[in-house]
Formats: sequence, C-alpha cells, structure tokens
Amino acid sequence: MISEFFNMRGRKSFFNRNFFIVLAIDVFLLSMSWFAAYLVRFDLDIPEKFVDEMLAILPAAILIKLLCFYGFDVYRGMWRFTGIRDLFGIIKAVSLSTLLIIVWALLIYRYRNVPRSVVFIDWCFNILLISGVRLGIRLLFQKYVPTNPVLSLSPIVGSRSSISKQTKKLLILGAGSCGEKILREVHDNPQLNYTVVGFLDDAPGKIGRKIHGVPVRGIIGDLRFVAEKTAADELLIAIPSANAAEMRRMVAACKESGLRFKTVPSYGELIDGKITLKTVREVAYRDLIGRATVNLDEKLIEECLRGQRVMVTGAGGSIGSELCRQICRFNPEKLILFERAESPLYEIDLELRPNCGLLDIVPVLGDIQDGDHLRKTFEAHQPQIVFHAAAYKHVPMLELQPWKAVENNILGTQNLLDVANEFSLELLVLVSTDKAVKSANVMGASKRLAEMITLNNNDCNVSRTRMIAVRFGNVVGSVGSVAPLFKRQIENGGPVTVTHPDVTRYFMTIREASQLILQSASMGQGGEIFILDMGTPIKIADMAQDLIRLSGFEPDVDIKIEYIGLRPGEKLYEELITDDENALPTRHPKIMMLKGGACDLNLLNGKIQELARLAGDQDAARIKSKLQEMVPDYTPSDVPVNYTEIV
Repeated sequence: MISEFFNMRGRKSFFNRNFFIVLAIDVFLLSMSWFAAYLVRFDLDIPEKFVDEMLAILPAAILIKLLCFYGFDVYRGMWRFTGIRDLFGIIKAVSLSTLLIIVWALLIYRYRNVPRSVVFIDWCFNILLISGVRLGIRLLFQKYVPTNPVLSLSPIVGSRSSISKQTKKLLILGAGSCGEKILREVHDNPQLNYTVVGFLDDAPGKIGRKIHGVPVRGIIGDLRFVAEKTAADELLIAIPSANAAEMRRMVAACKESGLRFKTVPSYGELIDGKITLKTVREVAYRDLIGRATVNLDEKLIEECLRGQRVMVTGAGGSIGSELCRQICRFNPEKLILFERAESPLYEIDLELRPNCGLLDIVPVLGDIQDGDHLRKTFEAHQPQIVFHAAAYKHVPMLELQPWKAVENNILGTQNLLDVANEFSLELLVLVSTDKAVKSANVMGASKRLAEMITLNNNDCNVSRTRMIAVRFGNVVGSVGSVAPLFKRQIENGGPVTVTHPDVTRYFMTIREASQLILQSASMGQGGEIFILDMGTPIKIADMAQDLIRLSGFEPDVDIKIEYIGLRPGEKLYEELITDDENALPTRHPKIMMLKGGACDLNLLNGKIQELARLAGDQDAARIKSKLQEMVPDYTPSDVPVNYTEIV
C-alpha cells in the first residue's frame, strides 16, 4: 500500500478531482455524524463542559477515519457500482477507526468529558451516512444516467443496430438465485430496455413473495394466464439445475404461450460458473436430454495438469477444442494445439489467447500421419501429457473409404505412440468411442485397434509412458452428429430422415465429455480403459420429434419424419463394454474402469504393416478382412455401401 501510495503514476490516476470531491463530502458527513452523536446523547442540548473536548477530538477523529477508509480501499470503489463488498469495506473501516479513536481519547484525555455512548452512536451514524450517500448515488445513476449502449448489448437483446426506446416486459421462470442475478442485471443496466414484470416458480413458499420488489406471480403451470395478465413480451427460463423432464415441461409451456423464449445454460456449460445476461441463449436440444452437472475432483486434475506442457491432437475438433478450453483452467505451463485443419486451428487459438492469461499457447499446423513432423513438434516443445483426440469418426464415409480409417485412426495413432516412447512422454490419453465395442463398422474397428495398440504399450511393459483410453458415446452438437443434420432438414421444410424407428444412441454434452476425460486422465495409472457413464440411451426418432417441436412445428403434421433404413456400418444400439469385460467403479461416480487387458503383441506384430500396405492399395475388402482378423468382435456390415446414403 505504501509503495502504491508513492507511485507517481498511481497518484496521478487516483488523486484526481473526483477523489477530492469525495473526500470533502466524507469530511462533511463525518463532522455531521460527530455533532449528531453528541446531540442525540444529550437530547439536542449539549452541556458546555463537553463542547471543548468535542471540538478538540474532531480533527483527529476525522483524520483517523479517513486513513482507515483509504486503508480499506473505500475510495477505490465507483459509487455508481456500490455493492455489498463496498458496504463491508465501510463497516470494517468505521469499526477500526472507532477503536482507534477510543484509544486516542483514553491516552490523551483519559476519557474525561467524552461520553462512551457518543462513540457508539457516531459509529452508527458513520455507517448510515457514508454508505447511504453512496447507495443514493448508485440509485441515481441507475435511474437517470444512461450507460454506454454498445457495452450493454447482450444475447437477450438480439443484434439490433439501434436500441428501441420501447421497454420489453420480461417474465422469468425460476425465482432462485439465477433469476435474482438476471433481475439485478436488468435493474443495473437500463439500456437493456427490459422490465421484469414477474417470476414464476413451482415452490409453494415463494408464491406471493417479492424479489427486489418484483412479485412471484404463480407456478409455471400458470404461465399462459400470467403472461396475458402482465402483457409479457418475452420469457426467460432461469433454472440451470432443471432436469430433462422439467425442461421439457417448461419449453412446452413457453411454446403454448406463443411468446419468444430463451434459457440460461446449465452450470455444467459454464467454465467459470457465473450466469449473466451474456450467457443467455436459445433453448437447444442439449437442454432437453437433461445431463446432470458434472462434479469434478478439481484438486486431483490440477495436480495432474498444473505446470505441465500439454498437447492436444485434433485441437480444432469438437472434443479437442473443448479439452483445450478446460485444460486452460488448471494452469499448465504450455498448451500445444496440434491440428491439421487451418481454419479450426486459427479459431481455437484466437479464442483461447484472451481467456488463458499468461499461458503459453502454441498452435501447430500438423497431421498425425506425418511422423517426422510429430517428432519435430516433440523436439521443439517437449510435451509431458498428450490428449489424442484426432480421428476420423464419420461411420458411412469410412465404410466407403476404409483405407482412410487405417491411415488416420490406426497408423496415425501408431506414429504418435512411437514418438511418445522416443521422448519418454509421461501420460497419453486416447479419446475412444462406444463404437469400438462389438463394432459393425470400419470406424469402430479402427478405434478398437487404436485402443489395443495404445494399451499394449503398458500391458506388455514396452513403454514407461502411462497410456490410457477413455471410451464414450455420441456428443450433442459435435461436427457430423445427427442433431445438426436434423436442424438443416427442418430449416429446409423436411423431411427429417431417421434410419430406423428403434435405433438408440447414448448422448452427452461436449463439455461433460471433456471434463470427464480430464478426470480420467488424473486417475490413470496406465493400461486402463475408462468408460464414461452415458446415462439412458435415447431413441433417435424421439430426438427428431423433440427438435421439430423445438423449432415450432409438429412432427408428421408440419414436418414429416421418414425412415430410410440402417446405413452401412450402423447398429440399432451401441454398447460401452463387451460381455467378457468387467467394469469396475472408480472414485468418480460417472466413470467406470476396465483394467489389466491381455498382451496382444503376437496378434499385432507384422499385421499393422500389412494393414498399411492394404491401405496404400485402397483394397477395401481385404482391409475389412484384416481388421476382422485383428479385432475378433468386429463383424463387417452386410449393407452395401452407397455414396448417396452418406451425404
């Protein structure tokens, strides 16, 4: 504090005209408080014998209080943004100064002609006057002084080029802490042009009560009636902890009202856990699958990542990019973004730099199929931990061109393992898939083989690097997933094409999957397959109907659903473990583990090179035959491959 006080640059910015105006106001208020304390103590008639000491102590009392105010940063707060933190600062400063004044009066005046009650009354008046004036200024700014409209825009306002003078009436579903934060932000920023006209909540104890003067008008089932009564223009679902059933019910009620509606994201979607109007977005399908918020052992993850040089392959992909965002939270020394697609690499690099502080971020435009480039990357940046998310994942496309699955998913992984062993990498995490289990397609078989060659490094004691795999199902909203395809079909007026009425898949959000991958990495000792709890499988036909309704249409009325038959390599359902694999629980309730696989070097030796030769020849039939030989539970699909079924 002392060095800051004497820093000339700090003095120039701190001790400006506004500071001295505030100082003068506080001197006036503190003087009035001191006089008022005496007046109250003596019923507005101060005896003459007390006047001299009252005036004598006043200058020292004010100086002590001002120094305490400065020490507790009371003068660094902006009055227009006065809040609870500022109030606590004032209380602490006034309390300390009061104790110092008591000591001063005791030492100098032996407390002669200084009534003890005056000091306490003065303490009360100080807090009331100092905080009251600051709060009054804040209210004045909120009501009459406009903020910068450019800075006030948020997703709920939309992309209007100019702000309408007409205030929109907002009805909030959820009278909890999230709804209160939204209300406070609307109150604090008049330029948003929103007025909250009420809350709806299903908790009986909240009905009829008020939050900052705004009433809780009824339960969510009363939405249509309350919306008409309040003439609401828009709705906001502000219950980030809502499960799938609750979200579906609220979305249905919002649609029935005919009003525009949005939602705040779940807590699991927020890296910092803070909900503001900037986070408000349209309701998406991921809100309807109701994945619970993931509780992480963040201390264990930080022990794994803090101060480490971390590399992510496929850093521009759906999972890879989210892994990068999450890794930044745990303070690694360096983050190497390894990606072969130029534009996604540029985008994730551009996104991370402003949000990751002093972290050294290194974008590398490279391909795991290029072993020499991998080696040079390891030489230059010496990664200690690698998350291997780079892979081809489109099932029908790889059925048509299986040699690409071999080149990328198998040989690319082998390249990475060779370089990892050469440079004594500490930990390698392979991002795998549920399609690797009893696979009916080339993609799944290639990922199962990638699991085998990765874990064999530990199972056969050929590597000091801890190598693990993390296996999970589909992620909502990833590139190539079914949800974006359905959305495009709905935008085009339909039909929405579903392969089979009974086909089911496991789904989780991209953020949930990435967080659990990091948790698995923190627990891995080497040679394990970690399996993420995917919850209950979802019917793709039900997903299509939900997306159609979410878009404002009725299934088979406005938008038709057509069943086109299973595509090449597709199964009716996916599995996360085989019949002979025994999954064990881990310390995390959403993660299971398979440990201690057999050493398969005899099965793999020589055959990887043979696969590489067949891939070079682009011999699809023999590639599938060789994969079946190497992956016993792979059963090639007998559905003929047709290019028109892929696009």
